[in-house]
Amino acid sequence: MVQDLYILMITAGVVALLFKLLKQPVVLGYIVAGILVGPHLFGQNFVNMENVETWGNIGVLFVLFCIGLEFRVKNLFQSGKVALVGAGTIVIGMMILGYGVGRFALLDTMNSLFLAAMLCMSSTTIVMKAIDEAGLGKARFVKGATGILIFEDIIAVVLMVLLSSIAVKNSFEGVELLEKVGVLALTLAVWFIVGILIIPTLFRWVRPHLNDEILIVLSLGLCLGMVLTAEEAGFSSALGAFVMGMILAETKESHRIEQLMTPLKNVFAAIFFVSVGMMINPASLVEYWPSILTVAVVIIVGMIIFGTLGCWWGGETLKDAMMTGFSFVQIGEFSFIIAALGTKLNVTDPAIYPIIVAASVLTTFLTPYIMKAAEPCYNLLYKHASPRMKAKIDAREEKVNLAQQNAQKTTTKDAPNRADKVKHAVRKTVITKRLVNLFLKNMSENDQPTQQQ
Repeated sequence: MVQDLYILMITAGVVALLFKLLKQPVVLGYIVAGILVGPHLFGQNFVNMENVETWGNIGVLFVLFCIGLEFRVKNLFQSGKVALVGAGTIVIGMMILGYGVGRFALLDTMNSLFLAAMLCMSSTTIVMKAIDEAGLGKARFVKGATGILIFEDIIAVVLMVLLSSIAVKNSFEGVELLEKVGVLALTLAVWFIVGILIIPTLFRWVRPHLNDEILIVLSLGLCLGMVLTAEEAGFSSALGAFVMGMILAETKESHRIEQLMTPLKNVFAAIFFVSVGMMINPASLVEYWPSILTVAVVIIVGMIIFGTLGCWWGGETLKDAMMTGFSFVQIGEFSFIIAALGTKLNVTDPAIYPIIVAASVLTTFLTPYIMKAAEPCYNLLYKHASPRMKAKIDAREEKVNLAQQNAQKTTTKDAPNRADKVKHAVRKTVITKRLVNLFLKNMSENDQPTQQQ
């Protein structure tokens, strides 16, 4: 086992360093490292596949736990309509497009559903990294893009649960699926509310004794406890990890937990991406290159169209909408997880996995260059737009600028914001005031300055 870990780590580290020097995402380096140590390239196993699979599964849990830690309920309220409409448009549009591509390729219903789910999620990690490297971190569209990515992460976790249920029964029944969605929504609500009522309060009681060592051990224990709870309830372990991350995100210790988890997450996430690469047969990439190219084009064109439309319908300016759409032109970690899920459940065609991974590598490589094309494309579109369309674009720009100015004027300490009004209304109307006040206190405590250790 130690030898397996040594081979994985040293190969992943060297290849990732090379990709870093080439100014490419290190995720691609991990996948290439997986191809190098995998059984297909040289015809032999350099590592024990069972060990790698186990470590990869742990990596998935840690990745989703950390994604949950980055989740903030207040961020969803701040993103508002843009996040909800944008994410909904992208997911629904790309799923319809992906399902259509699957059926056109003569895949059955199950394969087409999994393919649709793989194509509808942009990579949060890659998008934010591309935005940061482009020097656009403070650009106006980033806030809405972040909200959309958060919603997509939530939808991805829900999709994984639903696809697992459909795959196990090998059937798609509308009424039963709606019941499953209802049970899932109710379960999530109960877990989240109970968690917010209990865990932040416990953390406040023991905060004086929480050094870094105890905090990380306790957090991982809570994460694994929720993983077991989710499995006992018939849901995926990934859902439990994500939910516990969401709960801990509402504590004052969330930023400390994120910092402590980052090295651990990076190690196991690297192993996960290496395990993804190990499942790729380079010969299959040559065999399926037309399908890989087709899927990549579908991802790029679909994300640009649906991302732009969703943000425009959500109230953003056309320029910001196009910047968002052009930055979402790749698939990433959730696509790999869903592809691995289909392979594990033996419900997807073996050819889909290498096609999806190769399409992800290609679209990830192209993302920075496509992002640079957003503004020239906007200028070209505006230049050739009809007078009526130009009037709409200008009116939206003026409306958004005015809303920003008004928001800046009203964000004073004395001016009650929407969250304060909601809290006040709830406190006045709900009978169990003490529980409600405790819930609201725990939900808002993360906004307060973190206590110095």
